[in-house]
Amino acid sequence: MSRFIGDRNFYRKVLTVAVPIMIQNGISNFVSLLDNIMIGRVGTEQMSGVGIVNQLLFVLYLALFGAMAGPGIYAAQFYGKGDHEGVRHTFRFKLFISLIIIAVGIAVLVFYNEPLLNLYLSDIDSDQSPERVLQFGKDYLAIMLIGMIPFAIEEVYASTLRECGETRVPMVAGLVAVGVNLCLNYVLIFGKFGAPRLGVVGAAIATVISRFVQAGIVMFWTHWNTLRMKFARGLYRSLRIPLALTGKISVKGLPLMTNEILWSVGMAVLNQRYSSRGLDAVAGLNISSTITNLFNVVFIAMGSAVAIMVGQLLGAGELEEARDTDTKLIAFSVISSAMLGAILFTLAPLFPMLYDTSDSVKSLATGFIRVGSACMPIYAFMHATYFTLRTGGKTFITFLFDSVFLWCVCVPVAFVLSKYTGIPVVYLYLCMQSLDLIKCAIGFVLVKKGVWVQNLVKEE
Repeated sequence: MSRFIGDRNFYRKVLTVAVPIMIQNGISNFVSLLDNIMIGRVGTEQMSGVGIVNQLLFVLYLALFGAMAGPGIYAAQFYGKGDHEGVRHTFRFKLFISLIIIAVGIAVLVFYNEPLLNLYLSDIDSDQSPERVLQFGKDYLAIMLIGMIPFAIEEVYASTLRECGETRVPMVAGLVAVGVNLCLNYVLIFGKFGAPRLGVVGAAIATVISRFVQAGIVMFWTHWNTLRMKFARGLYRSLRIPLALTGKISVKGLPLMTNEILWSVGMAVLNQRYSSRGLDAVAGLNISSTITNLFNVVFIAMGSAVAIMVGQLLGAGELEEARDTDTKLIAFSVISSAMLGAILFTLAPLFPMLYDTSDSVKSLATGFIRVGSACMPIYAFMHATYFTLRTGGKTFITFLFDSVFLWCVCVPVAFVLSKYTGIPVVYLYLCMQSLDLIKCAIGFVLVKKGVWVQNLVKEE
């Protein structure tokens, strides 16, 4: 058991890294839950429109995260090595690639928003109007796109700070931003304190303003504290990135970016197959994902802890300690997620009662939540093994592990079950989540073999 359980100092270090990320993500997801409830109190059609738009934006978010993952691997190892110039180069790479991705994403969503939204609209067994859902979605999307640029810049700064071991500042910025978002949501969605009642448009305006606030805080702190964040010294005096390093980051990063794009598009396709069962399924999934995301913060933060702690150990050349630390982090993630999953499974029927929606939507949401809660230990193990392989630079393996599996196994199964069977949507959802057990088996073998244990910056 000592292989899987660390001492008090180990968990103190883990919590120092992971808790700020958990708090930031937890509060952010809690505010998203409150946003969702507020919009749900306005109407089910509004909630469905926002949920569909968020599916499309999810693709853009993950493309951005994937683009920064490659340079992030090098940033953590450069910092572990004490090479601040290397961190500076990886920051610039992130900035360039993220702005390019955001520009392309905005262009696609501006010119093709209606056909993309229509993919999710079905009036089977639903009292919702597809035309109204479409209009609410378009209104919400038009405002949300404005906030994508500050979102991208903030993520470049915040991810680099985390890779350098500074997790509190992004947390504080996130807390301030969600506070701003929550207050403005209440005012603008419902028209309080003399403000106009804007509904979904008000929710989007509040989110955009909060993103500018969050980006401003992180940028200001970074450039004000160059003694601690040495990479920020002279960060913009030159935008040069060594060609050799650019090539290496691109080789490692391209599979990750491609993976995140294909994975997010694949998840959007899966949700489109669920939506073929009717708009009630869309609303139920929207409620479910908002609730389960609140509980998923633990294993998501533990993935970040793997990237930071194990990445720094690999960069410092402490390979055996990196392997030992990784084993304990995976065990901690699975156990804590199993406990949270049990709590969520018990409380599942209570959350949909917060929404002013039909009994059909509430019943579907409860079923989706219970499936997600039962699968939380599976998600935790899969997430931790993915980050382990990624941190060691095995990005092509993670590409096969993640998006290739999704497109070659999950998407075809979802298509066949949704199109050629009458299986209820909750059981369809359960079948799709259960396929992740295959990925867990593959991840277990790869991590145990230690194919990921390597120092990428030894010769830099």
